[in-house]
Amino acid sequence: MSSTEDIIGRTDIDDLEAILSITNTDVDDVVHAVDQHADAIFTWDYDKGRRAGLNKLYEKAKKSQWNAETDLPWETEVDQESVVMANAAQFGGFTVGMDLSGTPFAKWTDKEWVQLGKESQNWTLSQFMHGEQGALICTAKIVESVPWIDAKYYAATQVMDEARHVEVFAKYLDTKLSGHYPINAHLRLLLDDIIRDSRWDMTYLGMQIMVEGLALAAFGFIHQLTTEPLLKQLLRYVMSDEARHVAFGVLSLQEYYQGLSNAELRERQEFAFEAAVRMRDRFLQQEVWDRMGVDVKEAVQLVMQAPDRMLFQQMLFSKIVPNCKKLGLIDAGDGWLREKFTELGVIAFENWEDTGSEYDAFALGDTDKRSA
Repeated sequence: MSSTEDIIGRTDIDDLEAILSITNTDVDDVVHAVDQHADAIFTWDYDKGRRAGLNKLYEKAKKSQWNAETDLPWETEVDQESVVMANAAQFGGFTVGMDLSGTPFAKWTDKEWVQLGKESQNWTLSQFMHGEQGALICTAKIVESVPWIDAKYYAATQVMDEARHVEVFAKYLDTKLSGHYPINAHLRLLLDDIIRDSRWDMTYLGMQIMVEGLALAAFGFIHQLTTEPLLKQLLRYVMSDEARHVAFGVLSLQEYYQGLSNAELRERQEFAFEAAVRMRDRFLQQEVWDRMGVDVKEAVQLVMQAPDRMLFQQMLFSKIVPNCKKLGLIDAGDGWLREKFTELGVIAFENWEDTGSEYDAFALGDTDKRSA
């Protein structure tokens, strides 16, 4: 059994110095290679529908494809500055809930706060784009490595979904916003770990349950708050896919985990905890503060006072925690993961609806689709 330091490299999950010490040193590189040693598994059992839940998901996925170029209103004009101002107004202004006295921000005007909002939006959409490419690679790996034909069929549809998601976020960044950011170091560490692990169920757990679960919650939060119609519709389309993706993980792992020993389940608990911490740490947006030319540690400590930031960080786990409970991971063994989720302050979400049973609610309806 591993210690917290063994898993995440520090004993205190809130050690800000340790969190901020993790940075990318190759931000100008275009290609990033990760060694992996997973088996490519053929199956000669072509009995479609043996796993009814996965088969239902596959049939739904075939009917739910959409075209990123033609189904979204790309002609929509986006005034990023107006979007930032509107978002801030929903929370009462840029600085509500923060004590700026004695900080570099005390002298900031609306001009600096608007620029920060623009950079934050550029950063957030960039990380979504990078995460979707991680999902693209991981799902292709699942097609290769999962031993069930129903899972291979569904995972193949998700590869197409993820390509479309990378496409739409890249296009939105290129044509509607004002700049890209490189992948956050914490996110890259997590994606590398997921891809590097040779066990197919770890790819499922890391990507389908943890990364995709967080993405689904984040997209839902932003979809609810944004006043920008193109982004709202883009996120609605992506969410309809992401809910199926998380359900794919829940349905597959629920069956597989029933046959694992306590020691094997403990490994999965530790991996889920590591993923949760890495994803929480990446939302400190240290790259934005660097670009704005302010002290990163001071900026992060200040922003963490903001009520909307704390709410956002907690809500990110609203899909992950109930899905981990559905898989039996929270209370497996001695309940180690329950203790860790309690430390992270997210255990309150355990009884929320899991995505394995709610994905139909995210399906696109006629009112969500673009008129012909």
